Amino acid sequence: QVQLVESGGGLVQAGGSLRLSCAASGRTFRANAIGWYRQAPGKQREMVASITSGGSPNYADSVKGRFTIGRDNAKNTVYLQMNSLKPEDTAVYYCNIPRLVIYGDSWGQGTQVTVSS
Repeated sequence: QVQLVESGGGLVQAGGSLRLSCAASGRTFRANAIGWYRQAPGKQREMVASITSGGSPNYADSVKGRFTIGRDNAKNTVYLQMNSLKPEDTAVYYCNIPRLVIYGDSWGQGTQVTVSS
């Protein structure tokens, strides 16, 4: 199926912005919803945003109003625009296919986001 590679993480100060990219390969990209997940040290991985194959977004309450998920099917890319970042957003961010995550799909290396105060 599709293969996903995350990029765009870095170190920013509180209140700053980052844009994460999820680059996909595979012919089934357009047929799949894509989710962004994050995992902070000592905590469970959680979904922060997802986007359906039709482009409808969904967000966790903790990031609603600050993060925006979008997809560019022509470029096989899903992005996560993160604004008004908080130290609590510090985590490794991953992208994956939600319906496969349910069945125990594997994860990539993710991209580190660190927000300083």
